[in-house]
Amino acid sequence: MKMSGTKTQSVGTNPSEAPARGLKSLKSMTGYAHAQAVENGFGLRVSVRSVNHRFLDLHMRVPEGFEPIEPRIRQIVRERVRRGHLDIAVRYELAGPAAIGVNQEVAAAYLQAVNELRKQFGIQAEPDLASILRLPGVIGPPGGSLDEEIARLESIVARCLAEALDKLDRMREQEGEALRQELSGRLTSIASLAAKVQTLAEIARPAYARRLESRLKELLGEAQIDPARLAQEAALAAERSDVSEELARLASHVRQFESLLTGASDVGKKLDFLLQEMQREANTLLSKTPGNEAESLEITRLALEIKSEIEKLREQVQNIE
Repeated sequence: MKMSGTKTQSVGTNPSEAPARGLKSLKSMTGYAHAQAVENGFGLRVSVRSVNHRFLDLHMRVPEGFEPIEPRIRQIVRERVRRGHLDIAVRYELAGPAAIGVNQEVAAAYLQAVNELRKQFGIQAEPDLASILRLPGVIGPPGGSLDEEIARLESIVARCLAEALDKLDRMREQEGEALRQELSGRLTSIASLAAKVQTLAEIARPAYARRLESRLKELLGEAQIDPARLAQEAALAAERSDVSEELARLASHVRQFESLLTGASDVGKKLDFLLQEMQREANTLLSKTPGNEAESLEITRLALEIKSEIEKLREQVQNIE
């Protein structure tokens, strides 16, 4: 079989729709692409479909006789893809009478088996030739079995797979850029909410002291309150309700998140870890906001909004490689 006449066609996204220059590609784990080679006598098509997964999970469907090519397919994919569930399908089709060959040894073996069964069970009907031709391995490339063509076909499969993965990458980069913009918007929202919490927390500190003094008066009745002890208790209460550290760490996580979005690839797991840390700070923020004053209630509302934004970020990050 001559390979010189091979033509490769590929389907995917427009290369001009790549991420802005200066930014490393953020890739979604969702996409589809295929490529095909057309040769005198046969056609070969490789398709790749990808969805999100915690690790690289590769599933293949190849024609009978192509099993020796599977290790090469796995090698190519592992060199190109870090995470995701990938379904790879290889289709091989013979075309035209010149492409048809009959493996006489395989056909003879089938006929012998049929005749032995006829004798054993006393069956008079003659074997159906059309049915035998449809049996695996009977029809193949001219000049030999498919096994003899594997070495030549492997290079075409590899080339088609590389083409399909190139197109898949472009599609995943497109979706990754859309994800980058959405994530950046939610980070801006979190930073804005945190700034409002910081302002309200500073306003609320005197309210904590007033609430403490009122509570002590209720407990002590007419007894005189020691100003020094009151100041000490107020300081302790203020420390327990101080959210400055949580806000500082939250701001640091937001900056790290933004840095990963604009300067790295294969960052899905890192982003997911950062979001766990951000969620922890938001939970602590809520636990440190006692009282029912207007400022405290507003801080609680804002902290809940921060948690909601973080959850939405986590949903999107699950689809980033």
